[in-house]
Amino acid sequence: MESSAIPTVDIGAFLADETSPGGRGFVAELLTACHEIGFVQLTGHGIAPTLDQQVHDVSRRFFALPEADRLEIVNTKTPYFRGYTRLGTEHTNGVSDRRDQIDIGPEHVPVDIGPGDPAWMRLRGPNQWPAAVPGMRTVVTEWMAAMAEVGRGVLRALAIGLGQPPELFDPVVDDDPEVLVKIIRYPAAAPGEHGDQGVGAHHDSGLLSFIHQDDAGGLEVLVGDRFVPAPREPGAYVLNLGEMLQLATNGYLRATEHRVVSPASGVERISVAYFFNPCMASTLGPIDLPPELAARAPGGQNARAGDPVFATYGDNWLKFRLRSHPDVAEIHHPDLVGLISSA
Repeated sequence: MESSAIPTVDIGAFLADETSPGGRGFVAELLTACHEIGFVQLTGHGIAPTLDQQVHDVSRRFFALPEADRLEIVNTKTPYFRGYTRLGTEHTNGVSDRRDQIDIGPEHVPVDIGPGDPAWMRLRGPNQWPAAVPGMRTVVTEWMAAMAEVGRGVLRALAIGLGQPPELFDPVVDDDPEVLVKIIRYPAAAPGEHGDQGVGAHHDSGLLSFIHQDDAGGLEVLVGDRFVPAPREPGAYVLNLGEMLQLATNGYLRATEHRVVSPASGVERISVAYFFNPCMASTLGPIDLPPELAARAPGGQNARAGDPVFATYGDNWLKFRLRSHPDVAEIHHPDLVGLISSA
């Protein structure tokens, strides 16, 4: 039962022809899964396995570097929360996660922030790329562009399933969406080492999250009252929804709690996560659902105290970054420390 709890859906027919019987069938399957569980294994996306493999290859090359080379792009060097996060310095629910990673987002020229500008504008800036892995920028940038097209396809399918025009979500993603790639290593536990929080239980904050993982396992999804595995399925991305879709649909679409359990001794896990988020300035208002869907919408706010979902995405993104990276916040944004709950 656990291995089948996360359904597999094939988007290929929809990407080929949204109005075909196969395309309509995909919409129905996706909508049901995103209402009931909030997670799917997505196949048929059209991204070449060789490109996925290249991303994992450059990721492993980076993590194999001496620490001094990795620290050349440590994220505490910039205010943009980009670059290398050292082992144990990202937090979920106020607890240190047992992982290290690289965060990569849209390339931006830093802007001058005025006193009346929203605080989330501080997050816009350039990436840090490792000089010791010169091919990483080219490979990851190509993969990000391909994933953006998959993200747009999924949003069109969800819009249709919700009884809306296919282009419903275009305004919030067409002008510079705030995408994020996290290249993550969960190191093997050392003998006698304790602690199994690879990533603590949490909800994602934006629109869509895609995870390309290896065979090590560890990703778990809350289904009912227990966490069940979401194992690697060859050729598939694990897809889940963020809190802005949950809020906009009054909870009809689910942003489901999930976590990563640290791998066992002698096993290392690599995953590459792509977050298809809206533009930071965008707001996603309530969607006027058809009556039959609205009757099954339980409410859009998660129950976790002190962790509100904001209508403007930039406010959610700032909340997430400040509480996840307290070291960067204290160095570069001390005036904002304490304004956002870490609960």
